[in-house]
Amino acid sequence: MLSPLRSSKRWKQLPDQSPLIRVTAMPTDLNPYGGVFGGWLMSQMALGAGSLASREGKGKAVVVSATDFAFPGAMQVGDELSVYCKIAATGNTSLTIAAEAIARERNGEVETRVAQGTFKFVLLDENDRPRSVAAVVA
Repeated sequence: MLSPLRSSKRWKQLPDQSPLIRVTAMPTDLNPYGGVFGGWLMSQMALGAGSLASREGKGKAVVVSATDFAFPGAMQVGDELSVYCKIAATGNTSLTIAAEAIARERNGEVETRVAQGTFKFVLLDENDRPRSVAAVVA
């Protein structure tokens, strides 16, 4: 069962896609108010987006910006977080990756979108200089 947040017009569910990251929120991931820290969510999303950038870019990819973050839902300690990513745009040396974080309650099947955002990565060569995306991403 999906929450009303999950059916948002801003993001379409990708049912045939596997998550790039799947992790359980632990007590060390909480903010002082008892909720899961937004910075932890962003870091998990960055890991997932970086994995996709390196895989599709076939090499080193570094994040140069993170934008358009929203936190429409909340998750609790023990909830399972899944991060889904897709390439939203390509530049000469960069990949823009849209990321979505979905929480599933620990003892059930209810899912809630808890975060979304966009990361931009630049592909680097063996000398840490920007390299062309066209050579590796179709």
